[in-house]
Amino acid sequence: MEINKPLALLGGLSAAQFMRRHWQKKPLLVRQAVPGMKPPISRAGLFELAAREDVESRLIRHADKGWTLRHGPFTRRAIPAATQAAWTLLVQGVDTHDDSVHALLRQFSFLPDARVDDLMISYASDQGGVGPHFDSYDVFLLQAAGQRRWSIGRQRDLSLQKNVPLKILEHFEPEQTFVLDPGDMLYLPPRYAHDGVAVGGDCMTCSIGLRTPAADELAADLLVRIAEAQADELEDPDCKPPLRYRDPQQPPVEQPAEMPSALQAFAREAVLAGLQRDPDAIDRALGESMTEPKAKVWFEASEAEDVTRGVALDRRSRMLYDARHVYINGESFRAGGRDATLMRRLADRRALEPGDLARASDDALALLDDWREAGWLHAAG
Repeated sequence: MEINKPLALLGGLSAAQFMRRHWQKKPLLVRQAVPGMKPPISRAGLFELAAREDVESRLIRHADKGWTLRHGPFTRRAIPAATQAAWTLLVQGVDTHDDSVHALLRQFSFLPDARVDDLMISYASDQGGVGPHFDSYDVFLLQAAGQRRWSIGRQRDLSLQKNVPLKILEHFEPEQTFVLDPGDMLYLPPRYAHDGVAVGGDCMTCSIGLRTPAADELAADLLVRIAEAQADELEDPDCKPPLRYRDPQQPPVEQPAEMPSALQAFAREAVLAGLQRDPDAIDRALGESMTEPKAKVWFEASEAEDVTRGVALDRRSRMLYDARHVYINGESFRAGGRDATLMRRLADRRALEPGDLARASDDALALLDDWREAGWLHAAG
């Protein structure tokens, strides 16, 4: 992507200018970010997704008695009539189920794929919303149909209402208010408070959310992956026997429950030695973690096809790379030379043309065919 080219999506700013001036710094309102915007999916299509077991959906209603939250799937009868006020249907990860929505999400490819989470669509009746709140991640709010009134503010008091099934701010203090029409977009940095309310009903908003891994959760996941990888190595019959703890100088003890300091030192050294033995362990585990498909995503095996005619990643596939590896759907592959260039191009462009594959090695073609068989990518029609 040309990062210095002015983009209508960013109000005439280039991607470089946007990242420097606004990214994680201050909001940006863009009128007609997507000129002539039409809903990327119909209302009926969105409701059909909300009825599926493999799709995460929520129904939020606000009435005199307060807020209610229900989780899908929802039959069509379970969704209120459009004429009934103050309800919102949220459907997560619509980009993994619809090509048009996936194409819309790809317009944000000036951001690292590792940071892009998904595209959620909310459909709301008049006065529908989810209450004033803040997100721990960046978000782009693109109006697809109808109107929504957004009130935003730099909230200092982040206390939440009690006994409410949603994380709604107790004392919301808006500083600015905008009404967004189809094609308008609002970018908000993390923790910027906002409240969106549908105006007039038949309101569809696309929310492009970013991934912000929590340090403790990410560390726990990486440690598990590293441990599993090293356990697999130990099962290799060619692997030399592991170093085991020995304490020939251990004296008798009067307090048998006290942990031996020598054993603690051995444990610390074992962890450090494991990481030193495989310097790529953390990077590889991170790549596998960041490409792990979501819980409700699965792939269908495809019939035999000729991958040399060109391939395209399935819209559900996550693919990243670094200097030594390519990562796809939670797995890592060592890559170098011409094949590495080819795989990186596939990750960036999400497709390869026949010309790209003309000089691919037999190993690279075999790997692509394995991915095709797994449903991770598809051969050109």
